[in-house]
Amino acid sequence: MREIKAFIRRNMADEVVMALRNAGFMSVSIAHIEGTGKFTTTDAPIFNLPPIYNKMTKLEIVCKKEDMQHIVEIIHKYGNTGEKGDGMIYVSEVLRVFKIRTGLESLEDIERNEKES
Repeated sequence: MREIKAFIRRNMADEVVMALRNAGFMSVSIAHIEGTGKFTTTDAPIFNLPPIYNKMTKLEIVCKKEDMQHIVEIIHKYGNTGEKGDGMIYVSEVLRVFKIRTGLESLEDIERNEKES
């Protein structure tokens, strides 16, 4: 299994999520975030401090290993404006899964995803 984290421009989030859903990837966690980076906005300062943050949307998707490349391509295609500061995509391996209700490791979720891979 893989976990994909994508930090994209807020105004591109709807288009990216719809493209993912249209491709059959329905489970996406979405959060509006603020962070620092090389390409930050010059919006109004907070508490009279200079603006040092950028408003982005963070997408998180856990998927089968063989779906990872397709998901990355969708995010790139629909999240790309061609401008600096479009965002980043990170991919990590998911090694273990735990159920919150029981606190127990959920080996069947990993095994099911590995069999489907």
